[in-house]
Amino acid sequence: TAIYAKVNSYVKKLPVDIGSILTKGQVILVLEAPEIQAQLASAKSKWKAQEAIYIATKSNYDRMFKANETKGAIAKDALDQITARKLADQAQLEAAKSAYQEIQIMNDYLVIRAPFSGIVAERNIDLGSYVGPMGKGSDKPLLVLQDNKKLRVSLSVPEANTAYLNLGDSIHFKVSSIPQKKYMAKISRKSGVLDFKLRSERIEADLMKVYPELKPLMVVEAMIPLQAKEATFFIPKTALVESNIGMYVIRIENGVTKNIPVSKGRPLMDKIEVFGELNEDDNILLKATEEIVAGT
Repeated sequence: TAIYAKVNSYVKKLPVDIGSILTKGQVILVLEAPEIQAQLASAKSKWKAQEAIYIATKSNYDRMFKANETKGAIAKDALDQITARKLADQAQLEAAKSAYQEIQIMNDYLVIRAPFSGIVAERNIDLGSYVGPMGKGSDKPLLVLQDNKKLRVSLSVPEANTAYLNLGDSIHFKVSSIPQKKYMAKISRKSGVLDFKLRSERIEADLMKVYPELKPLMVVEAMIPLQAKEATFFIPKTALVESNIGMYVIRIENGVTKNIPVSKGRPLMDKIEVFGELNEDDNILLKATEEIVAGT
């Protein structure tokens, strides 16, 4: 997450730096805004002054109502006036208190704490720097924090392969900086839509455990198992013919060749998945070419 200042201020304390390990709630930045301190002191004095006025009014109100227990001692008009005065002073006291609390909240923003446990990945300020909210002289964040304990692998899977991926499937991957080690993650999210330009679906896989050597934004090379829910036919690649008239295999029926149109699926090392009007125990030509005419 990127950390920005809520109010225009100066950096007073900077107890962390790049690489600092943080715990949730730890103070990572203390800012200073003299005008807010002055406003806070002024608002507090107004609140206390109004509180004193209200205490005096309420005391007068209580005395008059105590005296009113003697019938006819206090005029009704005087009671109505002191009641209205008490309510007005009480409302002004609440308004002064709210104004003070509002400035106090802004003052609290001057102390910034870590929103989660993690590490400082980026620092763009120094002591004394003038900072402000995003877009008001602060194009870059003050700090960037990262939580490396939960990493995920983001992949874009071509359209032809999306049907074979399911939530919970495991994938294995490597990183170029540690080529001798393999890692595993499980598919946790699928976008459900295709990217308009790349014609691919974005999927995310969560790592099964914490690997301290892995860092965010590393480029990985992933091996994704494409597992079908139903059994399909795989044939040697030499048995598939791709010609100008289409894609087919050559089936032997009663000693005579017959072209069976098919479409390709998943490739293996030396085999290819095919879909077409094929049945178990069909005899197909192992080394097929387009020179072999149907009916041979």
